[in-house]
Amino acid sequence: MTKKKINQILRIAFIIVSISSLYFVPWILVKAWIKPLPNKVQEQLDEAISYGFDGMIVYVDQAGKPPEFYASGWHDRDNKIPAYPQALFKIASISKLYVAVATSKLVKHKRLSLDKTLADYFPELVGRVENANRITLRMMVQHRSGIPNFVDHPNYWTNPPKNKQETLEYALDLPADFEPGEDFGYSNTNYMLISDLIDKTLGYSHQQYIREEILMPLGLKNTFGSIHEVNIDDVMSGYYVGVEEDLKNEFTGLMIATAEDVGIFLRALNDGSVFNEGEQEIYSSIYVYKHTGLLVGYQSFAEYHKDIDAVVIQFNNTTNFDGYDWNLAEIIYSRILKIVKSKNHSE
Repeated sequence: MTKKKINQILRIAFIIVSISSLYFVPWILVKAWIKPLPNKVQEQLDEAISYGFDGMIVYVDQAGKPPEFYASGWHDRDNKIPAYPQALFKIASISKLYVAVATSKLVKHKRLSLDKTLADYFPELVGRVENANRITLRMMVQHRSGIPNFVDHPNYWTNPPKNKQETLEYALDLPADFEPGEDFGYSNTNYMLISDLIDKTLGYSHQQYIREEILMPLGLKNTFGSIHEVNIDDVMSGYYVGVEEDLKNEFTGLMIATAEDVGIFLRALNDGSVFNEGEQEIYSSIYVYKHTGLLVGYQSFAEYHKDIDAVVIQFNNTTNFDGYDWNLAEIIYSRILKIVKSKNHSE
């Protein structure tokens, strides 16, 4: 068989595989990706709602321009309350940015040490967390500890834990995912333990510390430690495809905030104004400057884009089992960013 014939067969095989793979790709993703880009952010949000999202909020803060606020769809589908930009939202893992900043501040003030181990801070976990005597605080902040993620436990979703201790139990007495410091493995258990460590070190809640040392100096009055601190009606409802129930009242102990508050915090994080002297150097050595969040009924994106000096925050309140809503939300975010950049270019 000639080399030319082999190349022809390989090309045909590649085309067949490509076409076959498209069969398994939700066409809604293809449609969202290839559709002509709208001229305005609001048009893109309205288009996103037509793909099945119940509600979306976007906040854009570009240097030299007034902040922009957008919303589309439902704040509360059952009660027919339209989405609005000032709504509170469960920010899920975006809260890790706040915990990492708090950790950096406490390390700077020598209240915590990045090189002390889990065994040093929680001796009761020796024998229940593999390698506890070799896992450092630094590794935990960086998700390089190898501690299993409690959400990966097979019973987590079918039999949700009722409190923090039950949550931790889902990560205990299990083999490590990898040797400490040898790999990266995103684990919510790391940050639950770090939050507990801050509580233990201070003698009061890490949320109080975050409020006093991060939120208040930035003038952020619409960020809270849990849903119990606010009027429940101000929190955007969350939905799961195929489930009629509003998920607002699930996972109530997590941080909530407005898109604007998250945006102001994220700019302060990236320009360094959230830090005091010596703290940013510590933070830069241990954690990232952007984040996403995913919770049943809630997805969020928070990123600073240096090339246009802009913070873009996106919240959407619909998730599904297949996860394509996450991919769809990423596509929408990328398209919104293109619109913001095109506006910047044209002006």
